[in-house]
Amino acid sequence: MKRTRIAGIDVGTTKICTIMADTDGNSAPRILGVGIVPSRGLQKGMVVNVNEAKASIKESVKKAEQSAGYKLESAFVGVTGRHITAVNNRGAIAITRNDRLVRGDDLKRVLDVARSVKVPNDQELLHVIPRSWVVDGQDGVKNPVGMHGFRLDVETHIITAAATSIQNLTKCIRGCGIEIEDLVMEPLASAEAVLTDEEKTDGTILADIGGGTTDIAVFKDNSIYHTAVIPVAGYQVTRDISVGLDLSFELAEEMKKKYGNVLPGEADDRDDDQTLTEDGHSVSYRDLSEIVRVRVEELLRLIVLELPRSDYSKLVPGGLVLTGGSSNLPGIAELAAAVTHLPVRIGVPMNLYGVADSLYDPCYATGVGLVLWKSRKSEVGTATWQTKHGMRNWVNRLFHFFK
Repeated sequence: MKRTRIAGIDVGTTKICTIMADTDGNSAPRILGVGIVPSRGLQKGMVVNVNEAKASIKESVKKAEQSAGYKLESAFVGVTGRHITAVNNRGAIAITRNDRLVRGDDLKRVLDVARSVKVPNDQELLHVIPRSWVVDGQDGVKNPVGMHGFRLDVETHIITAAATSIQNLTKCIRGCGIEIEDLVMEPLASAEAVLTDEEKTDGTILADIGGGTTDIAVFKDNSIYHTAVIPVAGYQVTRDISVGLDLSFELAEEMKKKYGNVLPGEADDRDDDQTLTEDGHSVSYRDLSEIVRVRVEELLRLIVLELPRSDYSKLVPGGLVLTGGSSNLPGIAELAAAVTHLPVRIGVPMNLYGVADSLYDPCYATGVGLVLWKSRKSEVGTATWQTKHGMRNWVNRLFHFFK
């Protein structure tokens, strides 16, 4: 069976992760190459120095190519940043053919109507995601194609991003000689790597806590319900340690990774009164842990405040899944459960094979999810996702549409 090459590039605030893989369309992708390098020229998920960012991306791609043994030509690329906004909008059309049969081009028409929401001149359309279909007032329809009706309605989740941020990111990627197959909001990609189908159906919050931003996606009935980006993440924890303990940012980051604990004494057996010494600097383990706990607790409360309903426990009985590099902090799941009163787990990429040993870590959820994006969205399914740089057809590939 012929295998198709796919790739994903996670352009993050702290790291660039390029993953090259192939797939036969039936099984999980086989990881062929991985390139992970520190990120330069980015801040809070946005490019602030094109030359530095391009150099980091090029270095990451080169490492992945060396492992895979072939040149990377195109990739799915993750997008994040506070500039991303989302709105829900409805569209409706009449089925005018004599047989009143809903066909694939009707889905295209109704999505065109739904996406007619006014987008500011400084914003670009990123995703148009169907949340639910209604045929002649009958809601809960999973796949309207083949049904009879006079009217077809769709409720969509429309995601936009700042045009300048998108242009800067695409300039960096294409400057490395790589074409962009699609731009994907990062928590949507991460969800492909760490959430189960059951969690997406029951109702679950995904919080991808990276270096510069925390990306939130709420799933319900196997579709996206809500998205948001919080400009608070691992960077702010490190900055607080740096300021509070009078350390350089680099040393604060090192101590956070080595000793940071959200619930000291519960997640490890270290003595609260212990003095930690690193690179000639001594700090109190209690002080370090207290700074980490306070900032992480604040972030968890911000996640709850971003949810669209105050009775969120009914909206998301599946609980909270934390992923991203900062979710590796010991004790964070226990603290999140105490703050949110929800079941909490750490989301790690699942079902990988090939040269994938290094990818079983929450910090690589977005990169793995970008690789899974094409194969998952190309499967026969129950909805159609339209995006700025392509379209993922989940309805038996009945039509192809590009903006």
